[in-house]
Amino acid sequence: MGLFRLGRHKEKAGSEASKRIAARAREILVLGEDDAVTVSQIDCGDPACEGGAETFILVMRKGQRTKAVKISRAMAYVSDDDVAGALANLV
Repeated sequence: MGLFRLGRHKEKAGSEASKRIAARAREILVLGEDDAVTVSQIDCGDPACEGGAETFILVMRKGQRTKAVKISRAMAYVSDDDVAGALANLV
């Protein structure tokens, strides 16, 4: 029973981090209602990836091509400054 709770806790923490990062990205890029942002995390075998994962942010603006940025750390470790730095070229 305890294993299931642990998994749900991790899912909730990941979901909260994803929402926080997406909200920050929307704020930085001043996105409209028709624009979308997704945040995902994949495992990273590189020791330089903090938390053993990389975070990807996809920005989908209406009428434009989807753009992607990568942050070499797990979502839980991503700061507002990390998001701002990763999105600097998209502003």
